[in-house]
Amino acid sequence: MRFILSETFTSIKRNLSMLISVTLVTFISFVFIGASALLQVQVNKAQAQWYDRVEVVVYLCPDGTSTAPTCSSGKAPTQEETAQIITTIHNQLAKSVQKVTYVSREQFFKQTFVKQYPGGVYQGRTLTASDMQDSLRIKLKDASKYQEVAQVLSGRDGVEEVVDQRQIFEPVFAVLDSATVVTVVLAVVMVVVAILLTSTTIRLSAANRREQTQIERLVGASNSTIRLPFIFESGFAALLGSLLACAALATLVKVFVTDWLAQNVLWLNFIDLRNVALISPVLIILAVAISASASAISLRRYLKV
Repeated sequence: MRFILSETFTSIKRNLSMLISVTLVTFISFVFIGASALLQVQVNKAQAQWYDRVEVVVYLCPDGTSTAPTCSSGKAPTQEETAQIITTIHNQLAKSVQKVTYVSREQFFKQTFVKQYPGGVYQGRTLTASDMQDSLRIKLKDASKYQEVAQVLSGRDGVEEVVDQRQIFEPVFAVLDSATVVTVVLAVVMVVVAILLTSTTIRLSAANRREQTQIERLVGASNSTIRLPFIFESGFAALLGSLLACAALATLVKVFVTDWLAQNVLWLNFIDLRNVALISPVLIILAVAISASASAISLRRYLKV
């Protein structure tokens, strides 16, 4: 083993430029792989957070003109009519609905609208509670059961519109999923490049030491004794590249996510350094395994041992 390690470090010194090239390609490849993994973790974290909170909002007809056929009377539902709608929800959707909350126009104006639009100013107009409309907030046991609520309440007198809040977030999640796919494709391409470069580098290193390997074979060195220095050399380069990739990912998450996004976007849970720490061992092991395997296969064909 001492001889093998000595040969490995001797080869590293002789082929320093090759070592740097393999290290850099491994670094870039595993930055992409780690970024795609972290991005998917972020998507899953956001979905778990918001799909658990989203509600189905049933907007009741407002006073005045509404384009909905169910609001042709021009008047908002009375308290009795609203109570009847709530009773219908409990009777027909008992298996799907967890909770129904009535929000009056006054509550919505004070608790939501004014916070979002200070002073009630919206598009140059100053609105009051009378310009708002009553609504029902329905918390579902299963967020995917939205269509059941829509089927029961859509088209019912006094109900202007049924809105699933998931529709607000799904386009965002779709974009993030697409970004994940792009980073995965780039990562796969870079891994293929890393494998090819590693194989070529190791073959060149073996060619430079062909005379030495022939002497080792003549004096009875085993196949593993001949191959291991080359495999260790590529594994060492991959180890350096993967460590740099993990450090880069940690820096990016710390600077752009923890110290920037998380401080400015308070309504969303973000990934942090713990997520980087969890995927780092996987990235390191994967990088070394890929590099060592590529080297072993290349040497088997080139050295015929």
